[in-house]
Amino acid sequence: MIQMGLAENQLSFDLLETWLASHPEATDFKNAGGSLSLFRQLALFQDYHGLPAFKVALAEFMSELRGNKVSFDPNKLVLTAGATSANETLVFCLANPGEAFLIPTPYYPGFDRDLKWRTGAEIIPIHCSSTNGFRLSKQALEDAYRCATKLKLQVKGVLITNPSNPLGTTMTPIELSTLADFIEAKNLHLICDEIYSGTNFITPADFISIKQVVAQRPHLSNQVHIVYSLSKDLGLPGFRVGAIYSENDLVVEAATKMSSFGLVSSQTQYLLAKMLGDKEFTRNYVVENKARLKERHYKLVNGLGDIGIECLESNSGLFCWVDMRHLLKRNSFKSELELWKKIVYDVGLNISPGSSCHCTEPGWFRVCFANMTEATLDLAMQRLRDFVQNGGVMRRQRRLGPVKIAWWARRLLTASEKRVEQLSR
Repeated sequence: MIQMGLAENQLSFDLLETWLASHPEATDFKNAGGSLSLFRQLALFQDYHGLPAFKVALAEFMSELRGNKVSFDPNKLVLTAGATSANETLVFCLANPGEAFLIPTPYYPGFDRDLKWRTGAEIIPIHCSSTNGFRLSKQALEDAYRCATKLKLQVKGVLITNPSNPLGTTMTPIELSTLADFIEAKNLHLICDEIYSGTNFITPADFISIKQVVAQRPHLSNQVHIVYSLSKDLGLPGFRVGAIYSENDLVVEAATKMSSFGLVSSQTQYLLAKMLGDKEFTRNYVVENKARLKERHYKLVNGLGDIGIECLESNSGLFCWVDMRHLLKRNSFKSELELWKKIVYDVGLNISPGSSCHCTEPGWFRVCFANMTEATLDLAMQRLRDFVQNGGVMRRQRRLGPVKIAWWARRLLTASEKRVEQLSR
């Protein structure tokens, strides 16, 4: 089984490991001269606000990823245990149970958990279509707002991911302007999840942070909040390092208090303060990491194209939004699930069906390319080629059966079936 449903960045581990090997002081917890151990200091209780050195380094790194067109104040950063914690904390701060956020589709399936399970908030989808490349429009925003009104839900804000998960696209200036106009007219909050901001592998100008938009509309600064983490750009999801950035003092104050339920360890902060503080390393890393992502993206898109499978044109992320509508027996989510089952059980690839991302059009799938070796990707492409060339039937059955199938595949199957059931209702 090849895991192509997990958005991990494993392409640049060697760069991180090389830096660690040449900077033992970052993990030895010694002072600059190496004469004094900082272990005891780091092991004891720390301020919930986080280590100042790390917040400064993180703020500067975030600015550099945006071409230093904007700057971030370290005092307005709230550290959290990953972006998951950051998004949930913001919803707790901005909404009461039963109030709603609008989110463009398709969107990251984890938002159904992160934003709703403990907060009691609701999600209203902003339905986007393949007819315009799943771009956000004023009409789609207004339709979603009207839908919430009909359901008697108080809308508190909009949440977007930019660059998009699962689309792998960056929002255009027109989209961002439309979004700013909308939250201003409706007096709403805007949460911008920018955890893929360092994965834009075409040109830096393609990614425009919401911070740049707010700089031109300072009256919206209290309504806009940014989520960031080091899980995707640096490939460190296990480190659980996330952050909220807000110009709203009340949000920063409340989120800082809530961060006590999901702190980043002081040892982790110390190590990363050293790493991010090495400007030569971070600049070289970002350039090389983007080059590797671009190369891997090209390999997947061209490999799929050779067997007649197209992808949405994208410029960011660790995945592609893949169009397999022509492989469906019928234009239905039931048929999408049947195709997904074949690809999982018979082909031995786990990819994410569009229905799990709340896509309104059956036949789209998210396929990840950065969490495996090049040889593994080649094998995955060969398996798909055999599958397509044989009319959706493998020459040699790879059916794994209920005993041998991986536990995560069974869980994904259950989740997808439930999603199809919800859509049918």
